[in-house]
Amino acid sequence: MSILTFLLFLIVAAVCAGIAEYVVPGRVPGGFLTLAIIGIIGAWIGGSLFGTIGPALFGVTLIPTILGAAILVFVLSLVSGSFAR
Repeated sequence: MSILTFLLFLIVAAVCAGIAEYVVPGRVPGGFLTLAIIGIIGAWIGGSLFGTIGPALFGVTLIPTILGAAILVFVLSLVSGSFAR
């Protein structure tokens, strides 16, 4: 894997996490780096739960990544909400 492929992978994962953050009623603090990390973890969760359905872009299957990142954002918002009280 070249550095360009890795950077494009991070960008696609961050965009998928941004879409998931927009869809799920929860906010994730941080910027691009946080979204990229959530996108990578979301790709792993989505790939484990849903397989490789849908289109792929630079090694990121888009639909499972968005769904996995949405699950992760939802769980993170629940956990951070419970700690805030």
